[in-house]
Amino acid sequence: MKDLYRLLPEEMESLVIELGQPRYRADQILYSLYYKFPEKISEIKQLPAKFRDALSDEGFTIGSTKEIQRIKSKDGETTKLLLNLRDETPIESVLMQYPSKKLFGHPRSTICVSTQVGCAMGCVFCATGQMGFERNMKAEEIVGQVIHFAKILLEKGQHITNIVFMGMGEPLANYSETIRAVKLLTHPRGFGIGQRNITISTIGIISGIDKLAEENLQIGLAISLHAPNDKLRNWLVPTAGSSSVKDLINAGKRFFLKTGRRVTFEYALIEGINDSPEIATDLASLLKDNGSHVNLIPLNPTTSDFSRPRRRNVLEFERILYNSGVNCTVRVEKGTEISAACGQLRTDVMGKSNNKRKKIKK
Repeated sequence: MKDLYRLLPEEMESLVIELGQPRYRADQILYSLYYKFPEKISEIKQLPAKFRDALSDEGFTIGSTKEIQRIKSKDGETTKLLLNLRDETPIESVLMQYPSKKLFGHPRSTICVSTQVGCAMGCVFCATGQMGFERNMKAEEIVGQVIHFAKILLEKGQHITNIVFMGMGEPLANYSETIRAVKLLTHPRGFGIGQRNITISTIGIISGIDKLAEENLQIGLAISLHAPNDKLRNWLVPTAGSSSVKDLINAGKRFFLKTGRRVTFEYALIEGINDSPEIATDLASLLKDNGSHVNLIPLNPTTSDFSRPRRRNVLEFERILYNSGVNCTVRVEKGTEISAACGQLRTDVMGKSNNKRKKIKK
């Protein structure tokens, strides 16, 4: 089966011409896909019945996700979906909404999409990293998550405003499919969301960061740092390999110089591991005056033995960075109680992780 959501507008044009149809049929299909959200080809009523039949005969279909479960937070602002892909593989995606500052304005609606089934990066504090890696997702499967939420929001008279590639998996380890999904979602004849409203998060695949900088895309980049020194980071992120903390910071600088887009360094704060004033001072010395932003993320509960820091430790860490001239914020938490927050996504139920705390010289 071939999903129409995989085709870029130029490819859609080639398809309709190949099937003996006028070029404008491509725009009819694209408009229906990204604004009407049909579930099957027969629902694209703008097309002649014979052409719809021809698409089906060629093996084309629409959509590759099926909703299995929907969970909403108590405040109603976060929704987590368990979706089955066409091969019955389950994944999770999240909608996070933030009330508008305008009296009758639409809420800011951010979709957190997954790019892999599981994750091979193995971060010791992340639920997804501890469930292992199954496979890469295709671009149409990534886009399908966005479309699914777009349909939900349309029923409420709302729309998607932002997309973050921060769900299950490492986006830059599935580079070509991730970029195809970005192009489908930002193309003016596709989903049409602004490039500046998209952010890709990476654990730090430097070759991918440099390649992304050459794509001529105005998307945001978030690099998961989590430590100011190599020894601690290599323990928290076992797959970090030979890439040092300074290598990552330099890659972020190159991305900024090439794209003009400020880089965010994500930093998960873990009690007794990387949340001390001394570590904050070390981090500040690394990032001072480099134009980046630090997003502090108090660790969200998972099945691991790690704990989130006390609130006063988080604020002290933030104060040290700020007073050193480092632009930083503490992430607004969404969906923690439904396991929809950063580092909590996984699709199976497991017991306590075997990753016990070890004494680390920081």
